[in-house]
Amino acid sequence: MKLSEQNLGLLTAAKIGDPSALNHVLILCQPDIRRYAQRHCAISDVDDAVQESLLILSRKIGTVQALAAFSGWLFKVVARECRRLGRKMLRYDPYEEEKLESWLNTRSTDQLRLELIQALESLPQDYREIILLRDFEELTIGEIAQHLGLTPGASKSRLHRARLLAREYLLGSQ
Repeated sequence: MKLSEQNLGLLTAAKIGDPSALNHVLILCQPDIRRYAQRHCAISDVDDAVQESLLILSRKIGTVQALAAFSGWLFKVVARECRRLGRKMLRYDPYEEEKLESWLNTRSTDQLRLELIQALESLPQDYREIILLRDFEELTIGEIAQHLGLTPGASKSRLHRARLLAREYLLGSQ
């Protein structure tokens, strides 16, 4: 969200508690939050990071000291959410770049591809299918749920279990 005079007025009104202004700020910020999350989150965490960031924004906008720093504050919120979701979902810290780099450096590109293929092939069909739909075809959870005839919650749960199994396979092959 660009800080024009009009937007600065909206932010000020939202900060002092105007619900209409807050709603407008949330609507204006959502595309920027989504774009930032798409660059900094795992593809499966983007929707959750956007939702959580908007919730934090609505709760904490009154604590923003300098409205000129609003964008920076908001992007830190999104980055923090991406990191939290990455740690929670994959049980690792995506900012531990040294560990990741050393693991990746011990494998060739072909070896990494083979290990990923083997991990996917080791999964039961329904788990393999949901990972392929989400991470390779980049369908949303809603689209996956509709495609598989599941609820969105069941789709998220199945995706989570599938990733845990794939992760166990990959880590076990070290």
